[in-house]
Amino acid sequence: MTAQNTPEVLSIQLDGSSVVHIGDQIHASLRQAIMDGRLGAGQRLPSGRDLARQLGVARGTIRVAYDRLIAENLVYGAGSAGTRVCARQFTDRSDDESSFAGPLAGFTRPYSSAPQPFQMGVPADDAFPAKLWARMRARAVRADANSYTTYSDPRGEPALRTQIASHLAVSRQMRCHPDQIIVTSGYRQGMMVVLTALCAHGRKAWIEEPGYPLGRRALELFGVALEPILVDAEGLRVSDGIARAPEARLALVTPGQHAPLGVTLSPARRHALLSWATEREAWIIEDDYLGELQLDGRAAQALAAGEGAERVIHVGSFSKTLSPALGLGFVVAPLSLAERFVEVCAALSPAPNRSTQLTLLEFLADGHFLRHLRQMKDLYTERRELALAHVSEFLPGSMAAGLGVIAPLPGLTNDRSFVALAKAQGLAPSALSAWYLDRTHAQHGLLLSVTNLHRDNIDAACTKLANIVAAH
Repeated sequence: MTAQNTPEVLSIQLDGSSVVHIGDQIHASLRQAIMDGRLGAGQRLPSGRDLARQLGVARGTIRVAYDRLIAENLVYGAGSAGTRVCARQFTDRSDDESSFAGPLAGFTRPYSSAPQPFQMGVPADDAFPAKLWARMRARAVRADANSYTTYSDPRGEPALRTQIASHLAVSRQMRCHPDQIIVTSGYRQGMMVVLTALCAHGRKAWIEEPGYPLGRRALELFGVALEPILVDAEGLRVSDGIARAPEARLALVTPGQHAPLGVTLSPARRHALLSWATEREAWIIEDDYLGELQLDGRAAQALAAGEGAERVIHVGSFSKTLSPALGLGFVVAPLSLAERFVEVCAALSPAPNRSTQLTLLEFLADGHFLRHLRQMKDLYTERRELALAHVSEFLPGSMAAGLGVIAPLPGLTNDRSFVALAKAQGLAPSALSAWYLDRTHAQHGLLLSVTNLHRDNIDAACTKLANIVAAH
């Protein structure tokens, strides 16, 4: 449908059958009109009420689109004078922008946009408890505004750290003191704190092959020498690591659910890894990737629980279980490193804003988080079965892995080129080969997240993917 009475320069075309959200289509049309100069500096946009009525959408949808344009400094609110285009010149930056993507472009983008079908690393957009979170957030903001104005604890709010410690005792069987916990803005800040505290520069680390590209890149940026160790059905092949790099002092692993293969580290491999770390006085960085969202049975005990835990640094995040937009995570430091971690946080990287922490505190304390996890496990199990049935029709040999499906491609297919074609069609699969450090031995295939696939969009998304497969 088209807005009939809006200025011609807008040309807002909405496709109800598209997998792209209606709000994203409206935002993209407005943004393009501004960037092309069809909406000039100072020009007033239609009121949210009028545009919503003409397009047949909710006013909130228009408000979100306008707010996104304001955040991009493309328009501004002028009070009673409406929303107007900013007085600035825009140039086509597409060539420049591509240079900023660097080696991460294939598996982390798009940023700051609605999740696309098959996109890795994002939870179900339609299942986040938005109304409940908004009420708690409002209370937290008021409480924070009426509180003291001194610096907050750089480790995070004491009450929140206590709640996280209690939650870990139940969900991951970990026994830790709240003072061992550092609240972070997510996995990336957690890794920065860990590598800074360990003075990791110049050390050698085992990494999983294949393994999470963002964690690998974090180690590289800190000047860590990498030794890729193959992963099989039992997880990291610890004996290979000992044979190839016995001098390593770090190991970055995803033992609960391997990223991206979804396997759990076997008890024998777990014991071997902890024994190696104890004997060599090495440190294991446990990335608890999807640890709590184990769809096939109960989640395995964390490496940071039980014997050998004193050599394990546990890095957790609420990005996969709640939302990456919240920017919340945590690190559990061994007792021997707790003071060092506090120094790093106090001097360089304090915990995120207090109101967000207070919101999570209430969410945990009232039992909403455990309830949400149970609901997400049921939802993701259903969506994974649905996706696997669809994808297997045109990519036989596909298999479930964590919250996704791994789909093999024909032997000579370049999965990165395939992913580029899919992205042009509004899809966001990831290339399996991008998760390998040694590209000469990389397997080619597609990583297809199921979290945002449901009965309303899966047919269209899979049809597009099947057409690309058939054509290439």
